[in-house]
Amino acid sequence: MEETKTDLHKHRKEEKSFLEGPQSRTRDFFFIVKVLFEFIKGFRKLHFVGPCVTVFGSARFKEGHLSYELARQMGAGLVNIGFTVMTGGGPGIMEAANRGAKEAGGKSVGCNIVLPQEQYPNLYLDKWVSIRYFFVRKVLLSKYSYAFVVMPGGFGTLDEFFEALTLIQTNFIKRFPVVLMDKKFHQQLSEHFDVMIAAGTIKKEDMDLLLFTDSVEEALAHIETNAVERFHLKKKKPMKIFAWLGERR
Repeated sequence: MEETKTDLHKHRKEEKSFLEGPQSRTRDFFFIVKVLFEFIKGFRKLHFVGPCVTVFGSARFKEGHLSYELARQMGAGLVNIGFTVMTGGGPGIMEAANRGAKEAGGKSVGCNIVLPQEQYPNLYLDKWVSIRYFFVRKVLLSKYSYAFVVMPGGFGTLDEFFEALTLIQTNFIKRFPVVLMDKKFHQQLSEHFDVMIAAGTIKKEDMDLLLFTDSVEEALAHIETNAVERFHLKKKKPMKIFAWLGERR
Protein backbone atom coordinates (compact mmCIF):
# COMPACT_ATOMS: atom_id res chain seq x y z
CA MET A 1 0.00 0.00 0.00
CA GLU A 2 1.37 3.41 -0.99
CA GLU A 3 2.15 5.70 1.90
CA THR A 4 0.40 9.06 2.12
CA LYS A 5 2.24 12.38 2.36
CA THR A 6 1.13 12.57 5.99
CA ASP A 7 2.82 9.22 6.68
CA LEU A 8 5.98 10.35 4.91
CA HIS A 9 6.20 13.59 6.85
CA LYS A 10 5.70 11.57 10.04
CA HIS A 11 8.62 9.30 9.18
CA ARG A 12 10.83 12.29 8.34
CA LYS A 13 9.94 13.88 11.68
CA GLU A 14 10.82 10.66 13.51
CA GLU A 15 14.21 10.47 11.77
CA LYS A 16 14.97 14.11 12.52
CA SER A 17 14.08 13.61 16.18
CA PHE A 18 16.30 10.54 16.37
CA LEU A 19 19.28 12.46 14.96
CA GLU A 20 18.80 15.47 17.24
CA GLY A 21 20.10 13.68 20.31
CA PRO A 22 18.80 11.42 23.06
CA GLN A 23 15.05 10.75 23.07
CA SER A 24 13.14 8.73 25.60
CA ARG A 25 14.34 5.13 25.82
CA THR A 26 10.98 3.97 24.50
CA ARG A 27 11.06 6.23 21.44
CA ASP A 28 14.65 5.26 20.63
CA PHE A 29 13.80 1.57 21.00
CA PHE A 30 10.82 1.70 18.67
CA PHE A 31 12.77 3.71 16.10
CA ILE A 32 15.48 1.03 16.11
CA VAL A 33 12.81 -1.64 15.59
CA LYS A 34 11.52 0.26 12.54
CA VAL A 35 15.06 0.50 11.16
CA LEU A 36 15.53 -3.25 11.72
CA PHE A 37 12.43 -4.00 9.68
CA GLU A 38 13.67 -1.70 6.91
CA PHE A 39 16.90 -3.72 6.75
CA ILE A 40 15.01 -7.03 6.75
CA LYS A 41 12.71 -5.79 3.97
CA GLY A 42 15.73 -4.76 1.90
CA PHE A 43 17.63 -8.00 2.52
CA ARG A 44 14.69 -10.19 1.54
CA LYS A 45 13.85 -8.18 -1.58
CA LEU A 46 17.43 -7.99 -2.89
CA HIS A 47 18.75 -11.39 -1.79
CA PHE A 48 18.80 -12.93 -5.29
CA VAL A 49 19.60 -9.94 -7.47
CA GLY A 50 23.01 -11.37 -8.32
CA PRO A 51 26.37 -9.55 -8.42
CA CYS A 52 25.62 -5.86 -8.91
CA VAL A 53 27.34 -2.68 -9.89
CA THR A 54 25.81 0.42 -8.35
CA VAL A 55 25.59 3.55 -10.49
CA PHE A 56 25.38 6.85 -8.59
CA GLY A 57 24.36 10.14 -10.19
CA SER A 58 22.04 13.13 -10.32
CA ALA A 59 18.27 12.74 -10.41
CA ARG A 60 17.99 15.99 -12.41
CA PHE A 61 19.29 15.08 -15.86
CA LYS A 62 16.73 14.27 -18.55
CA GLU A 63 16.85 12.06 -21.62
CA GLY A 64 19.14 13.60 -24.24
CA HIS A 65 21.55 15.09 -21.72
CA LEU A 66 25.13 13.91 -22.25
CA SER A 67 25.35 12.41 -18.76
CA TYR A 68 21.99 10.64 -19.15
CA GLU A 69 23.09 9.00 -22.39
CA LEU A 70 26.49 8.09 -20.93
CA ALA A 71 24.79 6.37 -17.97
CA ARG A 72 22.48 4.56 -20.37
CA GLN A 73 25.48 3.20 -22.27
CA MET A 74 27.11 2.23 -19.00
CA GLY A 75 24.01 0.33 -17.88
CA ALA A 76 24.01 -1.69 -21.10
CA GLY A 77 27.74 -2.33 -20.88
CA LEU A 78 27.56 -3.59 -17.28
CA VAL A 79 24.90 -6.10 -18.27
CA ASN A 80 27.10 -7.35 -21.11
CA ILE A 81 29.93 -8.22 -18.68
CA GLY A 82 27.57 -10.12 -16.40
CA PHE A 83 26.29 -7.65 -13.79
CA THR A 84 22.93 -6.59 -12.50
CA VAL A 85 22.66 -2.80 -12.59
CA MET A 86 21.65 -1.28 -9.26
CA THR A 87 20.75 2.36 -8.69
CA GLY A 88 18.88 4.50 -6.22
CA GLY A 89 15.80 3.71 -8.29
CA GLY A 90 14.77 7.27 -9.14
CA PRO A 91 14.89 9.53 -12.21
CA GLY A 92 17.81 11.09 -14.07
CA ILE A 93 21.07 9.16 -14.08
CA MET A 94 19.44 6.37 -12.10
CA GLU A 95 16.72 5.94 -14.69
CA ALA A 96 19.28 6.07 -17.50
CA ALA A 97 21.46 3.30 -16.06
CA ASN A 98 18.44 1.10 -15.32
CA ARG A 99 17.10 1.81 -18.80
CA GLY A 100 20.36 0.81 -20.45
CA ALA A 101 20.39 -2.44 -18.50
CA LYS A 102 16.79 -3.21 -19.42
CA GLU A 103 17.34 -2.42 -23.09
CA ALA A 104 20.36 -4.74 -23.14
CA GLY A 105 18.24 -7.61 -21.80
CA GLY A 106 19.80 -7.64 -18.32
CA LYS A 107 18.62 -7.25 -14.77
CA SER A 108 17.81 -3.81 -13.41
CA VAL A 109 17.11 -3.13 -9.73
CA GLY A 110 16.60 -0.08 -7.55
CA CYS A 111 16.83 0.88 -3.92
CA ASN A 112 14.46 3.82 -3.84
CA ILE A 113 14.28 6.45 -1.10
CA VAL A 114 10.80 7.47 0.05
CA LEU A 115 10.47 11.26 -0.08
CA PRO A 116 7.37 13.43 0.48
CA GLN A 117 7.88 15.57 -2.61
CA GLU A 118 9.63 13.79 -5.45
CA GLN A 119 11.24 10.40 -5.88
CA TYR A 120 9.32 7.43 -7.22
CA PRO A 121 10.72 4.21 -8.74
CA ASN A 122 11.55 4.67 -12.43
CA LEU A 123 9.91 2.61 -15.17
CA TYR A 124 12.95 0.45 -15.99
CA LEU A 125 13.21 -1.63 -12.83
CA ASP A 126 12.72 -5.40 -12.70
CA LYS A 127 12.77 -5.27 -8.92
CA TRP A 128 12.96 -2.52 -6.32
CA VAL A 129 12.58 -1.81 -2.64
CA SER A 130 11.47 1.53 -1.20
CA ILE A 131 13.36 2.57 1.92
CA ARG A 132 12.42 5.29 4.42
CA TYR A 133 15.89 6.08 5.75
CA PHE A 134 18.91 7.29 3.77
CA PHE A 135 21.43 5.44 5.94
CA VAL A 136 19.63 2.11 5.41
CA ARG A 137 19.52 2.73 1.68
CA LYS A 138 23.28 3.42 1.52
CA VAL A 139 24.05 0.16 3.31
CA LEU A 140 21.90 -1.77 0.82
CA LEU A 141 23.53 -0.10 -2.19
CA SER A 142 26.95 -1.12 -0.86
CA LYS A 143 26.00 -4.60 0.33
CA TYR A 144 25.18 -6.07 -3.08
CA SER A 145 27.80 -4.30 -5.21
CA TYR A 146 31.16 -5.42 -6.58
CA ALA A 147 31.92 -2.03 -8.17
CA PHE A 148 30.69 1.55 -8.10
CA VAL A 149 30.23 3.95 -11.01
CA VAL A 150 29.99 7.64 -10.13
CA MET A 151 28.31 9.85 -12.71
CA PRO A 152 27.94 13.65 -12.43
CA GLY A 153 25.70 14.52 -9.49
CA GLY A 154 25.14 16.65 -6.43
CA PHE A 155 25.48 16.31 -2.67
CA GLY A 156 23.75 12.93 -2.56
CA THR A 157 26.01 11.46 -5.24
CA LEU A 158 29.14 12.68 -3.46
CA ASP A 159 27.82 11.36 -0.14
CA GLU A 160 27.32 7.90 -1.63
CA PHE A 161 30.68 8.03 -3.44
CA PHE A 162 32.69 9.02 -0.36
CA GLU A 163 30.92 6.48 1.84
CA ALA A 164 31.79 3.66 -0.58
CA LEU A 165 35.35 4.97 -0.96
CA THR A 166 35.84 5.22 2.81
CA LEU A 167 34.60 1.66 3.33
CA ILE A 168 37.08 0.42 0.72
CA GLN A 169 40.01 2.51 1.99
CA THR A 170 39.49 1.33 5.59
CA ASN A 171 39.03 -2.32 4.53
CA PHE A 172 35.47 -2.57 5.83
CA ILE A 173 34.57 -3.88 2.39
CA LYS A 174 36.80 -5.45 -0.23
CA ARG A 175 38.85 -3.51 -2.76
CA PHE A 176 36.04 -3.03 -5.23
CA PRO A 177 36.71 -0.76 -8.24
CA VAL A 178 35.33 2.79 -8.23
CA VAL A 179 34.96 4.60 -11.56
CA LEU A 180 34.24 8.32 -11.94
CA MET A 181 32.77 9.10 -15.35
CA ASP A 182 33.25 12.52 -17.02
CA LYS A 183 36.74 13.79 -16.24
CA LYS A 184 35.83 17.42 -16.95
CA PHE A 185 32.97 17.40 -14.43
CA HIS A 186 35.17 15.76 -11.78
CA GLN A 187 38.34 17.73 -12.59
CA GLN A 188 38.26 19.94 -9.49
CA LEU A 189 37.50 16.92 -7.32
CA SER A 190 40.59 15.23 -8.76
CA GLU A 191 42.63 18.38 -8.08
CA HIS A 192 41.37 18.47 -4.51
CA PHE A 193 42.59 14.91 -4.02
CA ASP A 194 46.05 16.20 -5.01
CA VAL A 195 45.69 18.88 -2.31
CA MET A 196 44.79 16.18 0.22
CA ILE A 197 47.82 14.09 -0.79
CA ALA A 198 50.09 17.13 -0.40
CA ALA A 199 48.59 17.83 3.02
CA GLY A 200 49.08 14.22 4.07
CA THR A 201 45.40 13.53 4.79
CA ILE A 202 45.36 10.70 2.25
CA LYS A 203 48.14 8.66 0.69
CA LYS A 204 49.14 8.79 -2.95
CA GLU A 205 48.39 5.06 -3.16
CA ASP A 206 44.77 5.76 -2.21
CA MET A 207 44.29 7.15 -5.71
CA ASP A 208 44.82 3.62 -7.02
CA LEU A 209 41.30 2.93 -5.76
CA LEU A 210 39.86 5.27 -8.42
CA LEU A 211 39.61 5.50 -12.18
CA PHE A 212 38.71 8.83 -13.81
CA THR A 213 37.58 8.32 -17.40
CA ASP A 214 35.30 9.48 -20.22
CA SER A 215 35.28 6.08 -21.89
CA VAL A 216 32.62 3.47 -21.23
CA GLU A 217 34.91 0.85 -22.75
CA GLU A 218 37.78 1.76 -20.41
CA ALA A 219 35.44 1.75 -17.42
CA LEU A 220 34.06 -1.68 -18.30
CA ALA A 221 37.53 -3.14 -18.86
CA HIS A 222 38.62 -1.77 -15.48
CA ILE A 223 35.59 -3.27 -13.73
CA GLU A 224 36.00 -6.59 -15.50
CA THR A 225 39.64 -6.85 -14.42
CA ASN A 226 39.19 -5.61 -10.87
CA ALA A 227 35.82 -7.16 -10.05
CA VAL A 228 34.86 -10.04 -12.37
CA GLU A 229 38.35 -11.56 -12.55
CA ARG A 230 39.59 -10.59 -9.08
CA PHE A 231 36.56 -12.03 -7.29
CA HIS A 232 36.01 -14.95 -9.70
CA LEU A 233 32.41 -13.91 -10.31
CA LYS A 234 31.96 -16.12 -13.38
CA LYS A 235 32.65 -19.19 -11.24
CA LYS A 236 30.19 -18.34 -8.47
CA LYS A 237 27.18 -20.66 -8.24
CA PRO A 238 23.68 -19.17 -7.94
CA MET A 239 22.34 -19.04 -4.39
CA LYS A 240 19.91 -21.78 -3.41
CA ILE A 241 16.26 -20.83 -3.08
CA PHE A 242 14.22 -21.96 -0.07
CA ALA A 243 10.63 -22.10 -1.29
CA TRP A 244 9.30 -22.61 2.24
CA LEU A 245 10.53 -19.08 3.01
CA GLY A 246 8.61 -17.72 0.05
CA GLU A 247 11.84 -17.03 -1.84
CA ARG A 248 12.03 -16.56 -5.59
CA ARG A 249 14.51 -15.04 -8.02
